[in-house]
Amino acid sequence: MPEPWWRAGPQQVHRLEDRVSSLYVERCHIDRDDNAVVLVNKARVVHVPAAWLAVLLIGPGSRITHGAVTLLADSGTSLCWVGEHGVRLYASGHGGARGSQLQLRQAWLVTRPKERVAVARRMYDMRFPAEDTSGLTLQQLRGREGTRVRRLYAQHSQRTGVPWTKREYKPGDAFAQGDDVNRLLSAANSALYGICHAVITGIGASPALGFVHTGSALSFVLDVADLYKAEFTIPLAFDLAAKGLISERDARTALRDAVVEGKLLSRVVADIKNLLVPEGGTLVEEDLGGLWGDGDGVVGGGRNWGLDPFGPDNHIDVIPGPSGSTAP
Repeated sequence: MPEPWWRAGPQQVHRLEDRVSSLYVERCHIDRDDNAVVLVNKARVVHVPAAWLAVLLIGPGSRITHGAVTLLADSGTSLCWVGEHGVRLYASGHGGARGSQLQLRQAWLVTRPKERVAVARRMYDMRFPAEDTSGLTLQQLRGREGTRVRRLYAQHSQRTGVPWTKREYKPGDAFAQGDDVNRLLSAANSALYGICHAVITGIGASPALGFVHTGSALSFVLDVADLYKAEFTIPLAFDLAAKGLISERDARTALRDAVVEGKLLSRVVADIKNLLVPEGGTLVEEDLGGLWGDGDGVVGGGRNWGLDPFGPDNHIDVIPGPSGSTAP
């Protein structure tokens, strides 16, 4: 009997960039019916194919069964529990990636100062393509970024007629701080973090190993999200404030539509791989199931590497002990 589809290999599961970006649910019961997630409330019952979702946002008043979580995890779908003050990603499935090669490459880059600076500079180049950053230090890059972002806020304020003074937010309770446009920015950015986190874990990279941000379990999430704020969340917040749409839900649903229209998921996947993988290079994505064999070597796993002393090759390698003795 063949394996059920949710146990299939990554080549048989929907590619992350081809999925619906996110689905938000609240005040409902979330269960599983065969290969679908079932959403139940007093008004209706909705079946959703799990493998078509990149992120499921679970809002207040909801409960979810173990079966539904298992299905979503096996489908490579991330789960975000959404509170009233923003999006927080508390759990995620293992994603479509089955190998660790991309994460190993990321760790190699982030632990070598020269390579880490090169990746950070490429990130700034992606955000500000019209500027030459090749000779700038990280401190100079940060200063130039701050100037560009302040100028961007002022431009959108002038475009929409929405007053703007400065960026304000309160860590841990972001939606409660500042004026309407600040709160919309916080809500939209939080949703963007959840989407970027889902993509990062979905392709097998580490959300903690950041190049510009550091010291947080979400450092790389913040790095990646910063690449898209100027295009997505900043203009969106000013547009919504100008229309009087100032709730957290307004920001989240507007961002969801913009993500679909702008095909952001496929862009995030491509951008992360372009940042981490050498130009023209490829990484094996399947589960190799190997053992480290010293240096860059890998030997096969799933076998006993000790020789049988009573078999035809009855020889056991020994390691010299500290006093001339031997240890197996």
